[in-house]
Amino acid sequence: MGDMSADRPVEVTHLPVAPPPRNHGHTTAAWVTVTLVLVGAVTSSIAVVVALPWLFWAGLGVILVGLVAGRVLKMLGLGQPDHPGRSDRSRLPGTAGHQGTGHPAS
Repeated sequence: MGDMSADRPVEVTHLPVAPPPRNHGHTTAAWVTVTLVLVGAVTSSIAVVVALPWLFWAGLGVILVGLVAGRVLKMLGLGQPDHPGRSDRSRLPGTAGHQGTGHPAS
């Protein structure tokens, strides 16, 4: 089992705060955004190869529409939800608010 005598120091394990559950972007907002950005990028790439400036700009327009559509879908609740405290960096070691004890500053 190991030496459990009183004169040995106690080893303390400091585990990181568990991240919130994620779905890795398997949402309607993510699929729509990626699909439209990919279509726009391919369209713009083809336009560069065949030297059609208007098609290049149309492809960039599709990319912009995809980004806006993804954001709107997320705001409508079809994207990955925001978790409270996710951007709270004061709980991470080495950042402001951390005092080196392994516990968040209170």
